[in-house]
Amino acid sequence: MSSDKSITHVILTGGVGSRLWPLSRKSRPKQYLEIFDGKSLFEMTVERNSHLANKVMVVGNVDNFQLSGKVMDKTSTSYINIVEATPRNTAAAIAFAAFASEPNDILIITPSDHIIDLMENYNEAINEAVTKADEGFIVTFGVIPTKPETGYGYIEAKGDNVVSFREKPNETTAKEFIAKGNFLWNSGMFCFKASVLLEELKQFQPDVFKKSKQVWEASKDGFLDLDLSMEIPSISIDYAVMERSKKIKVVPASFSWSDLGSFESVYDYLISKGHPTDAKGNMVIGCDKHTTFLGLENTIFVYTDTANLILQKESSQDVKDIYTELEKQNSELLK
Repeated sequence: MSSDKSITHVILTGGVGSRLWPLSRKSRPKQYLEIFDGKSLFEMTVERNSHLANKVMVVGNVDNFQLSGKVMDKTSTSYINIVEATPRNTAAAIAFAAFASEPNDILIITPSDHIIDLMENYNEAINEAVTKADEGFIVTFGVIPTKPETGYGYIEAKGDNVVSFREKPNETTAKEFIAKGNFLWNSGMFCFKASVLLEELKQFQPDVFKKSKQVWEASKDGFLDLDLSMEIPSISIDYAVMERSKKIKVVPASFSWSDLGSFESVYDYLISKGHPTDAKGNMVIGCDKHTTFLGLENTIFVYTDTANLILQKESSQDVKDIYTELEKQNSELLK
C-alpha cells in the first residue's frame, strides 16, 4: 500500500438480522452479539481492516450508534461518525460516506456482520481492489463459492468484468451457477474513489444524489435530519449503480466468507470453531445448561432470557417469517 493514497474503511452497520431472532433484536442486532470468541462481528470487522486503511468511518443509525461507539472505544479506534435518522438503504448510506470524504479518497465499504477467514487471501483481494479503484473503477468483491448457496446473490463474471448480477437463486439455479464455474457470491463489499462513486450515482440516480447531498450538507456533527432523510428514495447501491455503471470491475476472491445470515451458517461457523454438538448434530446456542435432544437430529436450540427458538437446521431461512409475524403484532420480543 503506497503512502500517498488515503484509504478509508467504511463500516455499514444497518440491518437487524431478522433471520437470527431471538438472538438478534432491535436493541442488540447480530453484529453486536459477543458470541464469537468473546468478540462481536462488528469488532472483528474493525480489527480485520485496521492495517489496510488510515481512516475509519461508521455509518450507523439512531438505534445502534451507541453500540458501535462502545466497540470503537473498546478497540481504541478513532473514527468519523455518520448517524442516519432513518434507514434509506445502501445507496444513500454509501453516498453519505462519499460526501464525508475527499474526492480522491479510496473507500473500502464493508458490512459489519460478516465472518471472514483466510486473511492472506483477503488482504490480497483488498490490495488488488485498491489498485483498480485508483484507476477509476468501482470494484465489487466476488467470493469464489464453495457450495450452491441459495441465501446469496451472485455475480456472473468474465475475468474481472461483470457480465451480470443475479438475485438469490433457487436450489436448481444455484447448482447451475456452480456448474458453470464463473459465478461468484456477491459479498456486498465495494472499493472506489469517493468522486467516482458520486459521479456514477449522479448519472444514474440523480434524485438519490441530490437528496443525499442536501441531507449531508444539513448534518450536524454527523447526525442527519429525519425530515430531509425521508425524501431520499430507498434504493440499494446494487440497483442504483452496480447494475448500470460501465466502470464496474469484480475481484474474484478466495477468502472464506459468510454473511452469517441464518442459523445454518452460524451453526457451520460454530462447528468450525469447535462448538459442541451431540452425536446427531444437535446444537445449543446461548445457554450452558445441560440439554438433551431425544429422537431429533440437526436441531438447533437457541436460548435467550425472554424467548427460545427450536428449529430444524434446514428451516433456518424461515426464521424471518417468525420475525415478520412478531412485527405485525408489534411484539415486545423484537426489542
